[in-house]
Amino acid sequence: MIAARYALIAGVAMTALYTLLIASADAITKMFAANYAAPQLFALSGAIVAFLALSAARLSPARRGMRTKCPRAMALRSAATVLGAVCFFYAFRLLPFAEVFLFIAMIPLFTALLSGPVLNEPVRPQAWAALMLGLVGLLCLGPGGLSSFQAGHGVALAAVLLGTVSMMASRYIGTRDDNLLAQVFYPNLSLAIVMAAALPFVWKPMGMADFSWACLYAALLFGARWVLVAAFKAMPAYVVTPLMNLQFIWMVVIGAVVFGEMPGTVVFLGAGLVITAGAWLVYDQAAPHIALRRAERKAATMAAE
Repeated sequence: MIAARYALIAGVAMTALYTLLIASADAITKMFAANYAAPQLFALSGAIVAFLALSAARLSPARRGMRTKCPRAMALRSAATVLGAVCFFYAFRLLPFAEVFLFIAMIPLFTALLSGPVLNEPVRPQAWAALMLGLVGLLCLGPGGLSSFQAGHGVALAAVLLGTVSMMASRYIGTRDDNLLAQVFYPNLSLAIVMAAALPFVWKPMGMADFSWACLYAALLFGARWVLVAAFKAMPAYVVTPLMNLQFIWMVVIGAVVFGEMPGTVVFLGAGLVITAGAWLVYDQAAPHIALRRAERKAATMAAE
């Protein structure tokens, strides 16, 4: 019981740390987007993350390297990751910091809905209801109707769709191959190669301070993904996923302190609806597992008596 309690506390702490790390990485993305094109950040950061993943694989006792059992799905995930990263980069340039969270939070909802036709996983009616609620949350960004949406919203929506493709490919690979570091290595290697090819056309001189920020971005990104894996090991996914919405709080704080952006009421309302939709979906997925665990504990108690 005590060990389980400590594991829960550690899982909550790691999830909170993940949200802070990933929000900080997103803040660096927004900062870079104001002065540079996407290749200047992603060519360097992609190479650093790929190197860190390769180094971690070499230190792992399993010594599996970067072999993957799903090369086609990995190629699809890599392509979607590259295009999605570029779209999110320009979404951060065009939109207030906290608004982008509403689009990020929609990715799990789209993924849950598409898991039926793509992965042959059962899709319950609650998934459709949660998605509709999440879309209502996005519509809060355009209180004047569709005409009030800007180019940044379209770019962010494209990023969501590409992020969904990447996550679907990741789930497909994860059910067939447990080499998790390969899923970090190949998308970031692809990002580094593609961005390096585009870099000569958009290069701007970069000072040491900005170079250091790019390196910090890569370290934050790798650290966030590593901590998230540890959180999923410590706690069930249905506990971790709702806690990840703490990212919105960090993005509001960072947006206000660093960029001088204070979200309006509609942004908080939209975020509340999207977070509620995600929590509803997670609870619906977790309910059978929770009921089964309660039944097992009850049976064990009765047997002990």
